[in-house]
Amino acid sequence: MENQKFEIVNTQSHIDWIGKKVTGAHNGTIGIKGGEVTLTNGQVTDGEIIVDTTSIKILDITDPDTNAQFLGHLVSDDFFSTQDYQEANLSIIAVNGDHIEANLTIKGISHPISFDVNVNVSGDTLTASGKLVVDRTKYGMKFRSGNFFQNLGDTLIYNEFELNVSITAKAA
Repeated sequence: MENQKFEIVNTQSHIDWIGKKVTGAHNGTIGIKGGEVTLTNGQVTDGEIIVDTTSIKILDITDPDTNAQFLGHLVSDDFFSTQDYQEANLSIIAVNGDHIEANLTIKGISHPISFDVNVNVSGDTLTASGKLVVDRTKYGMKFRSGNFFQNLGDTLIYNEFELNVSITAKAA
């Protein structure tokens, strides 16, 4: 069994997020601090991604004041509580082909999550991408959730948000 470790290159890795509500959607990016991926005989067997929650950006709101107001809400306790939780973490626990089972930790709360991933290795470079669908209410983000509040009408925010993760890593 040959193990090979790859260190995530944070400047070449990122996450695109999409959050949806009754009246539309918002999107943006969030940075990756670092992490690593381990291959055994050419297959992913282990890994961790460390996310910088303080780097959340909103791309679809161009008015600076509105963008700042919305960002202030995302980093508040209603959502990511970035003052207290500056990192989120994804730790791989099992791999079956292109299917990953992992623990996702946001705001100090961990839950299992599964998703499909595309991995390519070329020389000393590994690239991987996958889409995670996260139920925000599992991580204490209940603001305007129909599961917890009644009669929200068109102010309802859907519980699930998408994370489109793209990493580049170099052999350690």
